[in-house]
Amino acid sequence: MATAIRIVGFGKPGLILPALVLADICVLLAFFATARDSIQAAGGQSSLGELTLAEQIRLSRSILWRIVLVIIIATLATAAIGFACFAPHLLWGLDGMAFDQGADLGRFWSAAIAALVLMMIVNAEGNGGRVALFAAVRDLGRHALWLGAAVLVLGAINVALGYGQQLVRTAIWQFWQTSMTGQPIKNLVYVVFIFSFAMLRLWITLSILTFGLKQSYARGG
Repeated sequence: MATAIRIVGFGKPGLILPALVLADICVLLAFFATARDSIQAAGGQSSLGELTLAEQIRLSRSILWRIVLVIIIATLATAAIGFACFAPHLLWGLDGMAFDQGADLGRFWSAAIAALVLMMIVNAEGNGGRVALFAAVRDLGRHALWLGAAVLVLGAINVALGYGQQLVRTAIWQFWQTSMTGQPIKNLVYVVFIFSFAMLRLWITLSILTFGLKQSYARGG
């Protein structure tokens, strides 16, 4: 759904903002589903599967505005200390959990945002579904050793995945230019390409972060 919304909103100034908001909610819903499977695969328990779609959407909205606030503050602070050219890349921190972005440091930032989102979800599960940003930040600090290492590993993988995605994107562009295949088939290939990398990125993200969190609980820190 997030992939389709991004494609519909691309190049349409009046649709860009609402499309990004809806796409990010869809990314969070996909994040929930992947987090549930990753936590269970790691031997943990998760109540995410018991939430109705409406409850998941409400939780997504609660997380979304808090994460957006963090991203905006970080972007403004980065610009204020003299990195105005890089600062806009931070705005894609949440989007970058599933979709590629243009800066390598931005990919590490997306990994950090994903870790914060995971801690917000874990904290909300133990808090009756109530989202608490500062409590999640404290939990993130408590697990900083292992989750920090997981973020660094994930960031490096995201960088490599970004370059791999660019190679595939170039090949698809050549296919678009040279193939005699009909436009619907070309569009389908492009949608499958974006969707496949988005799901791969989410799966890798949650696998690494849940492993880091499990190790933190098991080894302390």
